[in-house]
Amino acid sequence: MKITIAGAGAWGKALGFIAQRAGHEVSFWSRQNQILPAHTDAYILAVPAQAVRETCAALKLNKAVVICAAKGIEQSTGKLMAEVVHDVAPAAEFYVLSGPSFAADVIAGLPTAVALAGPTLEKAMVLAEALSTRTFRIYPTADVTGVEIGGAMKNVLAIACGIVEGAGLGESARAGLVTRGFAELSRYARSQGAKPETLMGLSGFGDLMLTCSSTKSRNYSYGLAIGKGATPQEAQAHSAGVVEGAFTASVAAALADQHKIDMPIVHSVADIISGKSNPRVEITKLMARPLRAEHE
Repeated sequence: MKITIAGAGAWGKALGFIAQRAGHEVSFWSRQNQILPAHTDAYILAVPAQAVRETCAALKLNKAVVICAAKGIEQSTGKLMAEVVHDVAPAAEFYVLSGPSFAADVIAGLPTAVALAGPTLEKAMVLAEALSTRTFRIYPTADVTGVEIGGAMKNVLAIACGIVEGAGLGESARAGLVTRGFAELSRYARSQGAKPETLMGLSGFGDLMLTCSSTKSRNYSYGLAIGKGATPQEAQAHSAGVVEGAFTASVAAALADQHKIDMPIVHSVADIISGKSNPRVEITKLMARPLRAEHE
């Protein structure tokens, strides 16, 4: 295939490396290089979630095959990436790629497994087989909503885990936070029609485990800085790139309210980032919540 990758950052380069290793012809498009090849079989969007709408408009995707590698919710509309792409290119065939993967690991050829969701399992399987390599394994699914929500929400929870670590609250606290945060993610995703098995898979629990425990994660590192006393603005200024969870937190909290889903950790992160509260206050509030059955 001839593949055009939108985005020349670390993740775009990593996916370009994989596509080339899988035997495909790869071109890169970015704000600095807006030259498009004469023909493209598939586009991979490796840009920040908040830039997906603008990128789709610039590419004039029309009926293209679009593989979105962005993990987030559009802040201005509350829409997932599938909805954003459909707004701009309603005839596009949409896929989303997500899962526990750091660009450096992928480029180094270290074993990595991710999920690819598409309009049908059969179509997702075709692309998964076409793009998988000896070290980059892609598992297909038809649960686009589940894969998208898992990838977006885990970024907010990674910030929370970074805050806990930065505040020196210990490994037990972080493990509890990951578990209760995953319960929040699952409650919301199920309310939107996501399948439970998707949430327990690579794009849900798998990605959550990775980004909630490593300083390679921008979201975790951002939270870590806040937990150590930095303001959200200072933490962002020192980040190596875009912190997707910082954009997603407020809209995720608003969506939780809209759908009447209990998501206290997400709300705490949103309030800390917006400056309405601080880690000490939010940690105290979370620990003072009424006890109830674990799986309610």
